[in-house]
Amino acid sequence: MKWSEISIHTTHEATEAVANILHEAGASGVVIEDSAEPNRVHEDRFGEIWALDKNDFPVDGVILKAYLPVNSFLIETVKDIGQSISGLSEFGIDAGENAIQTNEVDEEDWATAWKKYYHPVKISGRFTIVPTWEEYKPVESDELIIELDPGMAFGTGTHPTTVMCLQALEKYVKPGDTVVDVGTGSGVLSIGAALLGASRVHALDLDQVAVVAAQENIELNHVEETVEVKHGNLLDSVKEPADIIIANILAEVIMSFSQDAYSILPENGLFIVSGIIGQKRDLVKDDLISKGFEIVESVLMEDWVAIIAKKRSV
Repeated sequence: MKWSEISIHTTHEATEAVANILHEAGASGVVIEDSAEPNRVHEDRFGEIWALDKNDFPVDGVILKAYLPVNSFLIETVKDIGQSISGLSEFGIDAGENAIQTNEVDEEDWATAWKKYYHPVKISGRFTIVPTWEEYKPVESDELIIELDPGMAFGTGTHPTTVMCLQALEKYVKPGDTVVDVGTGSGVLSIGAALLGASRVHALDLDQVAVVAAQENIELNHVEETVEVKHGNLLDSVKEPADIIIANILAEVIMSFSQDAYSILPENGLFIVSGIIGQKRDLVKDDLISKGFEIVESVLMEDWVAIIAKKRSV
């Protein structure tokens, strides 16, 4: 079978949004080649242990690659992708030059292409992300392993926004907590919450493909008794209180349902949000405060921000 590699050169700011557009166009996963990656300095505990070749990465910005089957709809699909990316400006997102290239590859080459980008990465005190094809033995007795297949959805969970969310979950989830994961994607945050001892995790996503992918990853990590995946728009399907709501999505989307999050959380419940580009940090913080939240912590990693907010006592 022939596949078309769709390659898009964009900005750091637009990375998450463009990845979502590619996924909605039918891509099962997205490769992210970040110009900052080869020069990134990691702490010894959390850093990658693999040498990176600068020639594998763009000189500036980010290149996202996705694979779509070659069929009669491909030209129209690529055109729609370009239009959707151009439309990001309406949300205040700069997508840069929005340069799209296509390249035809064989299925065998496509399958191999994924694997050179992903290796085990320790991203927090306890969490290590491990691609399914890699053999890895825990180094620490309390280490938590999350297995992911980047062919399912959204890569292997090592983007800064995901890393900050997992680190926040590690810090704040208590055994027995109920957690809601809004826009679950690959399900990595739901899996993390379950491994930390949450008694119930509700994983929600508007994209049916992501729901299927998340379910597969959840079963792969043997947490299906704890995590329930549902197709749903934001918090519309959530009727019961939750101790923690976590969302790794765009700033504008976070602000669109922050009042609903406040209503669902009990007193002192936590709203953990990421996917926020640095320049929009204050915008989101002000929105959360206006809805009745107290800012507990704000974390910056590269150009991305995660905010932990607590529902204030009335």
